[in-house]
Amino acid sequence: MGLQDAIQTYHDLLTEELAIETQEQLNDQLRRQGLYFGDRPLCTVLRPRFLTYTQYRYLQTAIRPLLRAFDRAYRAALVSEEVREQFSLYDWEEELIKVDPGFSSPTPVSRLDAFFIPQTQQLGFTEYNAEVPAASAYNDALSEVFYGLPITREFLHHFEMRSLPTRYRVMHALLDAFRQWSGGRREEPRLAILDWSTVPTYSEFRLFLDYFHSQGLECVICDPREVEYRKDGLYYGDFHINLIYKRVLITELIEEGGLDHPVVQAVKDGAVCMVNPFRCKLLYKKLSLAVLSDERNSHLFDTTEQQAINNCVPWTRRVEERHTLYQGGKVDLVPFVLAHRERFTVKPNDDYGGHGITLGWTVDAATWEQAVLRALATPHVVQERIAIPTEPYPSVVDGQLRITDRMLDTAPFIFYGDYVDGCLTRLSTDPLLNVTAGGGSSVPTFVVDRR
Repeated sequence: MGLQDAIQTYHDLLTEELAIETQEQLNDQLRRQGLYFGDRPLCTVLRPRFLTYTQYRYLQTAIRPLLRAFDRAYRAALVSEEVREQFSLYDWEEELIKVDPGFSSPTPVSRLDAFFIPQTQQLGFTEYNAEVPAASAYNDALSEVFYGLPITREFLHHFEMRSLPTRYRVMHALLDAFRQWSGGRREEPRLAILDWSTVPTYSEFRLFLDYFHSQGLECVICDPREVEYRKDGLYYGDFHINLIYKRVLITELIEEGGLDHPVVQAVKDGAVCMVNPFRCKLLYKKLSLAVLSDERNSHLFDTTEQQAINNCVPWTRRVEERHTLYQGGKVDLVPFVLAHRERFTVKPNDDYGGHGITLGWTVDAATWEQAVLRALATPHVVQERIAIPTEPYPSVVDGQLRITDRMLDTAPFIFYGDYVDGCLTRLSTDPLLNVTAGGGSSVPTFVVDRR
C-alpha cells in the first residue's frame, strides 16, 4: 500500500456535498473545543496527514542516532568551554546551565522540525525545539475531531487510521522528572502550566489542564508575574507549586524578571522541579545544529551518529569570518554565502516562529547582503536550503471543494532526548512553515494501512 493510494482514495470519496458537511462539522468542533491559535482556527483543511507504517518507522529509526549525537554535543558542552563557546550563550545563560535540575535529561519533552519526502526517504532537520515544544495537546484534540468527521466514516471502510497521541507521554515525562527530582520523598506533584496569560497558545494550556485533571493531578495555569517565592516554596495564590510544566521561554522570563525572578530562585534552590530545565537552552540554540554539522566537531560522534548527521542535518555554520568545508572543499564562509544566496537561509540563534529568518532565494542581492551583515553582528546561523515537499489538501472555499498543493513539514515529538513518539504536521503556502504563515494550518498525523 502506497501513500498516494491512501491520499487518492480519500480525495475520491470526498464529494462536494460530503466536503461541505465535513467542513461544517470541523468548524463546529474547532469552536466547541477552542482549537484556535489566538483568533485563527488551527486547521483549515479537510484531510489529515497520512504516513504509512513503514514511513513512520523509518522516521523513528533514522532519528534515534541523531538524538544520541545531540546528547553527545550537550554533554561535551557541559565540560568543555571550547565546545560550549560554539553555542554562543549569554552570560546569564552560562550562569543558569550550572543549575542542576535534579533529573538526568535536559529535554524530557522536545520536538525536531524537519522536512520529509517519504517517496525518497529524504529527511532534513532545520531546528531542534528543545525548550517549549507546543502543539501536543492540539494534535491529540485534532485527531479526535478528525476521527468523528463524516469523510472519515467513509474512508475507514477502506483504510485503518491510527492516531499518534502524545499528551500522555508529556504527562509521564513530567512525572518521571518529578520523581527523580524528589529523590524518593513522599510528595505528590502539584503542577503549574507556566506562561504569559496573553500568548496565542493559551487554549492548549486548557486542554492540558483538563487532561491532567482527568488523570487525578492537581494543576493550575499561571502567569509568571503571578507567582511568589516564600519560605516554604513557590506559590500561585494559595496553590503550592512543586512541578512546573514550563511553556514560557527562558529568555522572556529573564527579560521580564531577571535572575531574581521567583521561578528562577525557586529552581536554583531546588524548591521546585521545572520541565524543561534551564540546560535545555544549549540544544534549543540554532547553533546546536552547527555544532553537529561543523567538521571541527566530528571527533565527538561515532560512525553511526556522524552518518545520521550527514544524512539528516543540512550544512549549518555560525555566520562569522572563517574558512570551513562545504561539500568537501574549503571555502571562505562569508564571501561564499554572499555569492550563493539561492542556496542558503540565515536564522537568529535564539528566536522562534520564523522571526528574523531570511530565505536567500526569496530576496535580492542587496537584501541578502544586509541580512548577512546583521548576522555577523549578533549570533546567527547560515543553513543550506533543503527541498520542501508538497501534498494536495482539500478545503472548502466559497462553498466549493478545492484541492490545492500545500507545503508541509514533519515535526516529530521527542521524549527524554531519546526516541520519537508522535508527529506534528504544519501546512503552508509560504516557505516559513508555521501556523501563522500564508495558508497556515495544523493537521493531525495518522498512520494508515489498507484494510
